[in-house]
Amino acid sequence: MSHPLDGLIRDAYRADDVRAITRHLTERGTFEFPTLSSGLFSAALADNQDLAYTGYQNVWVRDNIHIAHQFYVLGEHERAVRAVAAITQFQHTQRGKLRDIIVGKANPQSVMLRPHIRFDGDKLTEVPEQWAHAQNDAIGYWLWLASKLAHEGHWQPTGDDIKLLSNFVQYLEAVRFWKDEDSGHWEEARKIEASSIGAATAGLNALREYFLTMASAQMPSGATKSFIDQTCRRAEGLIEHGRAALKAILPSECVQNDSGQRRRYDSALLFLIYPLQIVDGEMAQTIVTDVVTQLLGPFGVRRYLGDSYWCADYKKLLDPANRTVDVSEDMSARDRLLQPGGEAQWCIFDPILSIIHGQRFQQTGDSGQLEMQRQHLNRSLRQLTGDGGPFPPLRCPESYYRENGCWGPNDITPLLWTQANLRLALHFMEQSLLLGSGKVAVV
Repeated sequence: MSHPLDGLIRDAYRADDVRAITRHLTERGTFEFPTLSSGLFSAALADNQDLAYTGYQNVWVRDNIHIAHQFYVLGEHERAVRAVAAITQFQHTQRGKLRDIIVGKANPQSVMLRPHIRFDGDKLTEVPEQWAHAQNDAIGYWLWLASKLAHEGHWQPTGDDIKLLSNFVQYLEAVRFWKDEDSGHWEEARKIEASSIGAATAGLNALREYFLTMASAQMPSGATKSFIDQTCRRAEGLIEHGRAALKAILPSECVQNDSGQRRRYDSALLFLIYPLQIVDGEMAQTIVTDVVTQLLGPFGVRRYLGDSYWCADYKKLLDPANRTVDVSEDMSARDRLLQPGGEAQWCIFDPILSIIHGQRFQQTGDSGQLEMQRQHLNRSLRQLTGDGGPFPPLRCPESYYRENGCWGPNDITPLLWTQANLRLALHFMEQSLLLGSGKVAVV
């Protein structure tokens, strides 16, 4: 079957070829990121009325950090800062929840009493419906990028912002994130999962680095040296807990004995390699090999084996009101819908795999890594919607799923997280090709 990019996708690229693809996709609207009044981004394009039933018009902390990080990498720092500042503004509204959990007044097992990770991005207010807000990864992502932007001088947090960051360190300590059962990246059944522990550890590590720098420079009003030192010491202890937990769990996602929790393979672990860079070396290679050998499919990458979200015939089996509801307390009904091999294949992972191989090529000069970078980039490009379907061409789906025996994009198309990852994959491909020609230095 032909694809709108057939004339541009190649078996070998020059930097100019990649620039041509980027330019073409930009002109066709593939990389549009409509911005809410706050500076945040809905999970999927807000003007797609067919998505109303999904709730994807709301904002997720995790998605927004991935999108903002894309802008940061591309040098569009103002857009990244605006998003991080808006999330921070919302996080200030969650201070009561933080305080109650830190002092033991509220039970973190009641997830609605935890800081909310999905909210109204225009009003910066909570969404009242029940949701799986036990997501330590989302908190870790925000701490990570906020601290990174502040450390590099792109964002100037206030004294109150600094105290808020410190409060979240106390919160992660209070919930004992390194052994806390949370719902993680996929907002599902709670378990002790490496992808959440890794994201929280990366956030704490970035915060500690920023606070250490702040201790030797001029501190924001209201932040004292003793306060900064105390936060650094607390963060350092928590980082040790996080790294010890990762050592015990990886390369698995979860090693708990309960069969409903234990999970050997999960594509969310890729994010610990990039963008979080909390895992490297042999362990990173093992995770990549696991994903490619166990979860890679012809249309995308499975989140994990046995994933029932957007499984085969999903829209026939579930009415719109039940397709995207919170199932974190009981997934049994949805899991019963899954047919063998019927897991959805997601589009957010091939770009990340391409970037990981690209970084290895840039570090080693290994042409085999450049070839793997190209292969996963080409897979990413072929995942864009084609002509004649229910969506405009060259849009980034959340995933492909099987309906009546045929594979096609699910209703969450376009997903802005996918767009961000693809745009970065093209950026890193161009970097690698320039490096190969001697026109760019390794960064």
